[in-house]
Amino acid sequence: MLRVKALAQPCRTVATATTKGANVKTFEIYRYNPDQAGSKPSMQKYDVDLDACGPMILDALIKIKNEMDPTLTFRRSCREGICGSCAMNIGGQNTLACICNIDNNTTKSTKIYPLPHMYVVKDLVPDMNLFYAQYASVQPWIQKDTPIKLGEKELYQSVAEREKLDGLYECILCACCSTSCPSYWWNADKYLGPAILLQAYRWIIDSRDDKHIERLSRMSDGFSAFKCHTILNCTKTCPKHLNPAKAIGEIKKLLTGVATKPKPVEPPVPSAPFPQKHLNQKK
Repeated sequence: MLRVKALAQPCRTVATATTKGANVKTFEIYRYNPDQAGSKPSMQKYDVDLDACGPMILDALIKIKNEMDPTLTFRRSCREGICGSCAMNIGGQNTLACICNIDNNTTKSTKIYPLPHMYVVKDLVPDMNLFYAQYASVQPWIQKDTPIKLGEKELYQSVAEREKLDGLYECILCACCSTSCPSYWWNADKYLGPAILLQAYRWIIDSRDDKHIERLSRMSDGFSAFKCHTILNCTKTCPKHLNPAKAIGEIKKLLTGVATKPKPVEPPVPSAPFPQKHLNQKK
């Protein structure tokens, strides 16, 4: 597998039935097939009639695959910006193909690459194994000091405590932010990256979780969280408009003792049951 930063060869043009007209857009797409001996990365041009295509980049990719070149490979699923499968670099920015509008300026081509600085499985498909392993390492689930007896009672959380999770739980793990981060490019083996740190903070700050000290101790070294240099590429590129840099800053404050996790709010005392004698009283 190759990293995207490898130099691509000059563009190849694929022959299509599309006649270059007033509303035909050229897409230059990164191609690499490891199953072909001697294969090298290259850019391939495709002309798409925008009058016969949906408005999103993913629509164009699907049209190219269905009608022009079935060998073109990319991930996609929900088509609604929810699953994160179709994350790629479009026109120089990491985003989701399903919610990225096609630039209607037909005088300029749109270049599409896989997410940068990740190993490439094929074409626009990056290898996400390291990213998912890092996600698993933060143990993304509620952990209690005492065993949870399911069905016995709910884990109480006040409205204010629940609001602290807004801007965190919406992360779809598309990796757009992490692969836009220079610190992650060069230290992916040690630095967890914006997406994983945002996910880690989501569980650290959750009032229902009792293991925030253990969670923080696992990232107290000089790389896991502190390798963030506040470049803010992550916040700029996030397709869900989240702020990973802010979450990382909060983790740093907890690690350095500048801030501490608030104690959870005690559940309200239930009101006294209505006396049975009144229920049995006849009118």
